Amino acid sequence: MSIVSFDHQAALQLEDGVASLTLVPQFGGRLMRWDVAGQPVLHWPIAADWSKPGRIRGGNPLLFPFVGRHFVDGKPGAWRTADGHIYAMDTHGFARNLPFTSELEEDGRAVRLILSDTPQTHAEYPFAFQFETLYRLDGTALEVEFVIRNTGTAPLPYYPGHHFYFALPVEQRATTTLTLPPHRTQMQLPDGSLSATQAGARAYRLDDPGLIDRFHVLEAPGMARLATAAVGAHPARTVTLALERPGSAPWYAVTTWTEQPDSPFYCVEPWLGLPNAIHHGQGLRWLAAGQTEYAALRLTVEN
Repeated sequence: MSIVSFDHQAALQLEDGVASLTLVPQFGGRLMRWDVAGQPVLHWPIAADWSKPGRIRGGNPLLFPFVGRHFVDGKPGAWRTADGHIYAMDTHGFARNLPFTSELEEDGRAVRLILSDTPQTHAEYPFAFQFETLYRLDGTALEVEFVIRNTGTAPLPYYPGHHFYFALPVEQRATTTLTLPPHRTQMQLPDGSLSATQAGARAYRLDDPGLIDRFHVLEAPGMARLATAAVGAHPARTVTLALERPGSAPWYAVTTWTEQPDSPFYCVEPWLGLPNAIHHGQGLRWLAAGQTEYAALRLTVEN
């Protein structure tokens, strides 16, 4: 591991053969770049606004303790406990805005990012926890693992997720397909409730506007595959996300999103639950006092 300057910030860099990772633990534990054979797998914007790290469109923001937007009585920005207490909660939780500590694994090819509760987090989420993310390079593959520890005495509700910004030149969007395991689809309605479910397709083309903010609720484990055809100077590439790993909690959904029709990225996001699950229960997970749970996936790249 080395310390490098990237986008005007001190960053950690890990390398394994033709692959490298660039991370900034001090800014939400953000994975900024994953490069394979000199090509970025994840998008990172030019001149990112570091005054609002959680809003930067790039890399992989860590979504914890909850994913998505939360609503109380139809109004966004808060969640309510079973006994009626209301807490503010920003979209995708607070982790992506807070500094993590980091630990290098012994083999030098993996880094563990760690966030623990503080009085600041208790204002939004009144629980004791330790949230870890492990990134491990394995040649052209990337293994990612969440570790959630309940360090308190009360049951802990949670449903974190990833927000991978895959690099995708706009010229290739119409020739890129996303293949998913069997699933049904849902959307979040303006009041925070969920739409009725619809049958999911086996594959989608990424120029389909109906994919924006769509939750693909998994009915079976398997692989998500993002396959891009060669267009002009842009080569073909396939990114595969293995969503079934030994000992892992089950991924509940894969969410698809991009910002604009010409954005140079497309997000494919494995989540453990759905937005507002603390209220409707879809994907809501509870961890008993003193217990630990894992959620893992493996990403591979083929050019």
